[in-house]
Amino acid sequence: MNSLQLFVPCAAGVESFLAYEVAQITGLPASDLQTLRGGVQLQASWRAAMQLNLHSRLGMRVLIQLAHQPYASEDDIYNAASAVAWEMWFSAKQSFRVEITAQHSPLKSLNFATLRVKDAIADRFRGRSGVRPDVDTQRPDVRVHAHLTDKMFTLYLDATGEPLFKRGWREDKGDAPLKETLAAAMLAASGWSMPVLTAPGETPPAVPSVAGVEQGLPLYDPCCGSGTIVIEAAQIACRMAAGLQRRFGFEKLRMYDAHVWRQLQDEARAQQCEPRAPVFGSDLAFRMVDFAQRNAERAGVTKAVNLRGGDALQRMPPCDAPAVMMVNPPYGERIEAGGVAGAASMARGGREVGQVEDGGEFFSQLASHWKKNYAGWRAWVLTPDLKLPGRMRLKESRRVPMWNGPIECRLFRFDLMAGSARKPFAGVDQPPIAP
Repeated sequence: MNSLQLFVPCAAGVESFLAYEVAQITGLPASDLQTLRGGVQLQASWRAAMQLNLHSRLGMRVLIQLAHQPYASEDDIYNAASAVAWEMWFSAKQSFRVEITAQHSPLKSLNFATLRVKDAIADRFRGRSGVRPDVDTQRPDVRVHAHLTDKMFTLYLDATGEPLFKRGWREDKGDAPLKETLAAAMLAASGWSMPVLTAPGETPPAVPSVAGVEQGLPLYDPCCGSGTIVIEAAQIACRMAAGLQRRFGFEKLRMYDAHVWRQLQDEARAQQCEPRAPVFGSDLAFRMVDFAQRNAERAGVTKAVNLRGGDALQRMPPCDAPAVMMVNPPYGERIEAGGVAGAASMARGGREVGQVEDGGEFFSQLASHWKKNYAGWRAWVLTPDLKLPGRMRLKESRRVPMWNGPIECRLFRFDLMAGSARKPFAGVDQPPIAP
C-alpha cells in the first residue's frame, strides 16, 4: 500500500493551514497536495496515513478513497460499492457503519442511498465467503464514508475512527467546550504555531515569518475554561504528537502492522522536548481552572503550562515582555444566559456561564484593561460578532474567517497600544513579535 489516495477533511477556512501541516508531517512538497474546499487531498503511503493520524492537529479524519465515479441512481451507487474489494480491508467477522453526506445530490433519500452501500458491502462478503459482516451504528470496527455531489459518488474508508479532535486527554470540561482542532487552527492562523501563510492574492512578506513558538514567544489565554487552547499550545511547545494518547480505526484494518505503528509512536516520543515557549492560562471560575489542571495532567503538559484563577478584567500580564493573547470568550449561541448571577460572572470573564445581551460592557472594559496594561501585546479573539471591534473600540489589523461547529466566526487580531488603538505606543523598545 505505497500509493493511497487520501483525503483529510477540516473545518471551513482551515484548508491552507492544513495543507502546510500535511506537507510538514508527510515530507511531501506542496505541489503534490491538492487543497480543496473542506480539506486536503494527496497520494501517499499507508505509513503516511498513520503519521497523519498521529500528528495532525487540524484535520478531522484521514480518509482512504476507494471509489470516485459518476452516478445517476441508487443502483449506480450499489454497483460502485460492490466493485470495491472490501475483503482486502476487513473481515466478515467485523462490524461496519456507513455514513453519507451530500451536496446538491438529485437523489430523494440519503437513507436509501446509505442502505444501498450497506447492501453492496454485505452482498460482496456473502458472495465470496457465505458470511456477511454485521452493521453496528454505535461502536463499529470499520467506518465507511460516502459523499455525493450533483454528479459524482466518492467512497472512503475511515482510517481514523473517532474524529481527530478527540485527543484522549479531555475528560473534565465545562459548557460548550472549544474543539481541540479549532484551538489548533486559531494557533496556526495567529502565526504562533506555524509561519504566517499568505492568502491567495496577498503579497508574501519580504522576510519569511518564523512561528511564534520557535521564537519562544509566550502565549496567554485569560478565559481558558477547561484549558483547550493552552493545552494544545503546550503540547505544540513540547513537540508532542496530538494522537499519542488514543486509538485509531486503522488498528482494526487488515493492513495494520503493529510493529510499524509502535515505531512511529516511538519516533514521536523521541521528538518531545522541553517547552520552547511559556504558556499561561487563567479563568475567573476556579472550578474551570481545576478542570484545566486535570486535563493538563492527562495531556502530559503540567510542567509546560502555568494555570491560575483570576478575573480577565483584573489579571496583569503573566510575563514581562509583550506576547500573544488567544481568547475564545463565551457568547450567546454557545451558552445560554445564566441569569443575574451569571450575568455578573460573565461580565468578569467566567467561562461556565452565559453571554448576556451583546456583552458590550464586558468587551469595552476588557479593551480598556488591555490598552492600559498590555501595551505591545497582540490579542486574537474568536467571536461570531462581526461588530466586536467596534464594541471594543479597537481597530482590528486582521480578521480570519473560521467556523465553530455550525457558527460562523471571525478570529480578530488586535495590536494593543497604550490609551488608543490609533496612536503608537511611546514606551520602551519592545522585542519583535511574530506577524
